[in-house]
Amino acid sequence: MEYEVQNGNYTISTDKRRLDLDVVHGFLSTKTYWSKGCSLEVVQRSRDNSICFGIYEGRDQIGFARVITDEATMAYLSDVFVLEEHRGKGLSKWLVEVILADSRLQGLRRFVLVTQDAHSLYSRFGFECVENGRLYMEIFQPDVYAEEPDFA
Repeated sequence: MEYEVQNGNYTISTDKRRLDLDVVHGFLSTKTYWSKGCSLEVVQRSRDNSICFGIYEGRDQIGFARVITDEATMAYLSDVFVLEEHRGKGLSKWLVEVILADSRLQGLRRFVLVTQDAHSLYSRFGFECVENGRLYMEIFQPDVYAEEPDFA
């Protein structure tokens, strides 16, 4: 189910064919703390297996987010960004609003995300820090995208 939402000169689209993977990969692999060094192939696989939301000004992609979900019980919001030159215009707030309104993401028992520095953005939409973190477990590999050592 693909759709588009307009807001002035901006569009949010869930059409994966519209995504500019060079923009998404370029930002995620160089400008983020969570996926620095990730390969284009990783970005392609993550796109293929997620609900994706691109933000566009005209034809140019200026933002992105994706949701990993079973569309029934749980969703994980990930890879949210707006290019630096387009920040301060309310686009990240609008993006989260559009994501949370998506019909595929209604009635879920749990909607989660991980952030180091955007708590104020997400808290306005009802996201809270985990009260009992002991319930959550993870396998965390922060250097998974680091280049393989050359043993030749």
